[in-house]
Order: sequence, then structure tokens, then C-alpha cells
Amino acid sequence: MTAGEDITMRRKKIRYRAWHRGTREMDLVLGPFADRHVDTLSAEDLDRFEALLDEEDPPLLKWVLDQEAPPAGVDLHFLGRVIADHRSRMAK
Repeated sequence: MTAGEDITMRRKKIRYRAWHRGTREMDLVLGPFADRHVDTLSAEDLDRFEALLDEEDPPLLKWVLDQEAPPAGVDLHFLGRVIADHRSRMAK
């Protein structure tokens, strides 16, 4: 397997994880973000996205909806990108 195939498979797995969260609400936040951005994310940003995908849905949804502040250790910059993407899609 080449490095290109490795990154391609990684992106497919991330997209799958984003669309199959366990709660439909988070599928609809993270899935479209993955569809729009995963193919252009750097390896570092893929790491950041995977870390966000490791979070549990209930608190993650509260962070996205600005109902609760994320705890220390959450990548606020990357979470902000996901939230901005979601809000821009909802504004249409």
C-alpha cells in the first residue's frame, strides 16, 4: 500500500465515522463537514478531526449548539471550523 492509498483509506474511514455517529443530529453536523473538507485537510487537521470524532455525541452537540462550553483540552480552533461550517449551511 502506498502513502497515497493510506491517506485515501484514512479519509474514507473519517467520512464514515462522521456520518455514523449514533445520533442523527451529530451525523448532520459532522457528516457534511467531512464531505466538504476531508479531502483537502492536511494530515495534522485529519488528526484534529479524528480527536473531535472521539468525543461523545451529547456534549459535542451542546458545544456545537453553544449550550455548554467545551472543557479544557478540546481543540477550540478546529471545533470552531466545524461550527462555522454547520452554521453557514443552516443559514442557507
